[in-house]
Amino acid sequence: MSRLRPGRRGSRGAADRNPWRCLRIPSMRWWSAANLVSNMGAWMQLTVQNLLVLQITGSPAATGLSLAVQAGPGLLLGLAGGAAVDRWPRKLTAMVSQTVLAGVAFCTAALLGLGMLNMPVLLVLAAVTGIVNTIDGPATSLLGNDLVPAEDVPSAIALGSVVHSAGRLIGTALAAVAIGLLGTSAAYVANGVSFLFVAAVIPFLRPAAHAVRATAAQVAAARRPPRGERKSGSGRTRVPGGGEVREGLTYFLRRPRLVALAAITGLSSVFGRNYQLTLVVLVTGPLHASQGDFGTVSTVLAVGGIAGALLAGRMRKPSVRLVGALAAGGALLQVAAGLSPGLTVLILLVIPMATVESLSDTAGATVLQTEPAPEMRGRVLGVWRSASTGWNLAGPPLLGLLLQFAGARGALVSGGLLIAGTIAAGYLNRHRITGRAPSPALRSAGAPLPELVPAA
Repeated sequence: MSRLRPGRRGSRGAADRNPWRCLRIPSMRWWSAANLVSNMGAWMQLTVQNLLVLQITGSPAATGLSLAVQAGPGLLLGLAGGAAVDRWPRKLTAMVSQTVLAGVAFCTAALLGLGMLNMPVLLVLAAVTGIVNTIDGPATSLLGNDLVPAEDVPSAIALGSVVHSAGRLIGTALAAVAIGLLGTSAAYVANGVSFLFVAAVIPFLRPAAHAVRATAAQVAAARRPPRGERKSGSGRTRVPGGGEVREGLTYFLRRPRLVALAAITGLSSVFGRNYQLTLVVLVTGPLHASQGDFGTVSTVLAVGGIAGALLAGRMRKPSVRLVGALAAGGALLQVAAGLSPGLTVLILLVIPMATVESLSDTAGATVLQTEPAPEMRGRVLGVWRSASTGWNLAGPPLLGLLLQFAGARGALVSGGLLIAGTIAAGYLNRHRITGRAPSPALRSAGAPLPELVPAA
């Protein structure tokens, strides 16, 4: 395979807003193809994994336990994984982590084929996967962004969202075929092969100019002792345990825009994104529709998500202000959905809901992955992984309690009002602190506007 080189930037104007503009870069085309293969393999495995746990244990509770064991390292070790990504060469880190994940998938398939896979072994393999993912997640995310010019990062992230959705659809369909023809272990073999394909592509990827400069900054920062490091008697420096991890957490907490982004995303994830839970209760309950009708709603959600990703690819430099505006708009649409008199009205509202959610996700991911200093981005993503694992684990139980006490309509309406009200309060508080009043146009519109924190 020849070394992949960036393509020409092409003309300005409309081409710069093309949602697919990142594909002008040959390395990005290869990376997207590799990601599609990887997502197909991952969804093949995920489709059969819960079934496998049920076959082994016969207990639905064990399924939740296996998922929690795999997610646990992200909560506990996300910061350490991000610090490792900042210190180690990114391409090598991603290649090794993909290879290790392939080994875990092949090992699971072999044990399953030999009849030696039991629940304790499965939990150990899930824990290993979770630990490796604390490094693989930020490494592969940042590596993808390194392949395109900085202004095309939103396009790359949006394309990743489309690839993820396509991989989910194809992988789920292939899983059924593989199980029927070859058995459950075939899904794990396919996932292992997909990891090896990604690892094989990585050495031939060529970073963009901004990534080369960022790598130089990363190397220089890695040679500097973290804040608070002590010198040993030999004159060499020794890093005390957790020094870089603490530095990453401190860096994150001292950036108001990153904290505001986490607050918006966390609140939206708990009270505004679990539509597979809230909408199924709404459709089959107050709206008196069938499970097949909910399937229609789910399809519309997926279509709206893809449409949002395509629109997000046109962004150039999104901000926390934009993320807040989109989250507030999506929350108000959620309130309207909770008050829907019938299924048709709900479907018409679900399309913009999903579109706005996808736009908000892409804008937030772009801010998160481009705003921090290059040498700190791994640790910032590590902080984010720990935080997001926390709210993703806590969200469904909290929302379930809200559904139990307030019903589907009450959960959607109260959750939407909570999100929009919090964003509005943050916006007003920001202007109170800086001594600036909102513009007359914003006051007259009564909109909860998105600028939550002062500009850095």
